[in-house]
Amino acid sequence: MTAVQRMCAEHKDEILQFASDLVKIRAETGAEQDAAIAVKAKMEELGFDRILTTKLGDIVGVMGNGPTKILFDSHMDAVVVNDADEWEFPPFGGVMDDTYIHGRGSVDMRCSIACTVYAAYFAKQLGYTDGKTVYVSASVMEEDFDAYAIRKEIEELQLDLDYAVICEPSNDQIALGHRGRAMFEIVTHGISCHGSAPENGKNAVYEMRKVIERVEALNDEFYKIEGEHGSVVLSKIECEAVSLNAVPASCRIYLDRRLAKGETFEVVKKEMDKLVEGLDAQWNVYIAKGTSYTGQPVDMYTFMEAWETDVNDPLPQALAKSYRENLEKEPVFFKWNFSTNGFATTEKGIPTIGLGPGEMQYCHMRDERVKKESLLNCCKAYTGLIANI
Repeated sequence: MTAVQRMCAEHKDEILQFASDLVKIRAETGAEQDAAIAVKAKMEELGFDRILTTKLGDIVGVMGNGPTKILFDSHMDAVVVNDADEWEFPPFGGVMDDTYIHGRGSVDMRCSIACTVYAAYFAKQLGYTDGKTVYVSASVMEEDFDAYAIRKEIEELQLDLDYAVICEPSNDQIALGHRGRAMFEIVTHGISCHGSAPENGKNAVYEMRKVIERVEALNDEFYKIEGEHGSVVLSKIECEAVSLNAVPASCRIYLDRRLAKGETFEVVKKEMDKLVEGLDAQWNVYIAKGTSYTGQPVDMYTFMEAWETDVNDPLPQALAKSYRENLEKEPVFFKWNFSTNGFATTEKGIPTIGLGPGEMQYCHMRDERVKKESLLNCCKAYTGLIANI
């Protein structure tokens, strides 16, 4: 056994129990305070050198004080549960059986928090933090505001990072990047009148129908592109009318636009202009608003470009070496199809990769669950990465 394998084996039950305890905590976006308390308490128990808290409520544990600085980020918030009666196990039960930890947030991504907290602890015990500073970030509000909190965390704490690892679920594969994400609003305008005489007005919903047809056609064009490509989907529609017997005076749709590498704002701006061309309509980038559990306002401009790290760069190669040493198999490299906090780290020029426990298909799904083996494997890989970097 390697030293990393031995350490993980000795603390196996502790790691799994911590992950299970975190899954038991209901912590939706903007309400992560109980999870934050639990994470901070575990870091204190394990003797982290420093524990930092941001204005938004992120918890950042620090091990070491060397010149090489690496961040591991997992978010504390999980999506809501509206169908608890239909789950095989209680969504906040943290139930463990022989194979899995069950519950909301197990994949996305409480088990990652447990992995990274213990990986930093193991690295310190094994002497791997000499010459290094390891930051373990348990960040807030990622589900609705991906990249916002971690960007603010890096700025507020003045983290001069050399590397970042995003610990989203990856089927135990190493993620080298993912598509970009943008959200847009389009509004069409009409003239309200009584529903008994629609000819006296102008229906904003009918005007929007023309936009919707163009959106659908645009997405069809994306899927004619070979290889990586963007996509666009209408995700929500609203209209305003003074009553149920009145012609709507305005209609609003929201578009979820996923961006391939190289699709800049200027590229997408031309698409959006064409969607509203010749119509009584306008578009804008959606500004997502919210409030953190600490009471801080969140105001996020939702346009984030795609990113990708070269497989031959030092960071993925160091993780691949750890993978081979401690998991005793060859790593597989891929790119996530969904978005993560990696937007913020790559935006700041920090070399970034991803690895996290769990099968991606269980994100946001009923009966969410993580294999214990996957959780322990990632803990080993993270610890070895700290040694290798």
